[in-house]
Amino acid sequence: MRKLITALLLAVAPSLVLAAGGGIQLDQANVDVSNKESIQRGAKTFVNYCLSCHSAAYMRYNRLGADAGMTDQQLKDNLIFTRNKKGEQTKVGELMKVAMTEDYAKEAFGTKIPDLTVIARSRGADWLYTYLRTFYVDTKRPTGHNNKAFPDVGMPNVLWELQGVQEAEIRVDDKGTKHVESLKITQAGTQSVAEFDQTVNDLVTYLVYMGEPMQLERKTIGLWTLGFLFIFFILAYMLKKEYWKDVH
Repeated sequence: MRKLITALLLAVAPSLVLAAGGGIQLDQANVDVSNKESIQRGAKTFVNYCLSCHSAAYMRYNRLGADAGMTDQQLKDNLIFTRNKKGEQTKVGELMKVAMTEDYAKEAFGTKIPDLTVIARSRGADWLYTYLRTFYVDTKRPTGHNNKAFPDVGMPNVLWELQGVQEAEIRVDDKGTKHVESLKITQAGTQSVAEFDQTVNDLVTYLVYMGEPMQLERKTIGLWTLGFLFIFFILAYMLKKEYWKDVH
């Protein structure tokens, strides 16, 4: 029994570490992948602010359109801004890739820029929601920004025009470790705090959807399977009683 308990603790340990978010309190994301309007808004934010550097190389535009209730023309008008080598607009059946090469990314940012197709499954919705909202000005960093959830991150705050300029109150402990005590908007962006939180929530909703586009279907199939097993159990139990009634 002790070995079984130890094995279970080891199995859930990685999820506990992710939930802890590196020692900070994570804000809760209100993600609803059944909300097609939220996915549409999140996809628009993604292609405008993320897709220029990050790719989503396992996601196709037409799959997004089918799941989010968008026509091919709506995809072309609102989400597809990239072009192929011939200068033609990327087709709706193609993957969400970017033109930036790994070599250029290493030269410009010092590291390979990760693909974001399954980032929500890797990091979790709450971590992404917290991360995207906790950038702050740090003149000592190459990009001019730092992040509470991801200290010394190499990514700039691409959403700063929406959020505004955010500064942090820093506390340094006895060991010289810096702790972000609080964050404050010192220069307003184009969106209010509530509007920006909704924009980030929509973006995270899209990232969660993109990590597993058929998760709603999977859950529905799971419920039907459990229902079938429950009914089958009743029938099997009744059959067992019928077969063994003379024995007992």
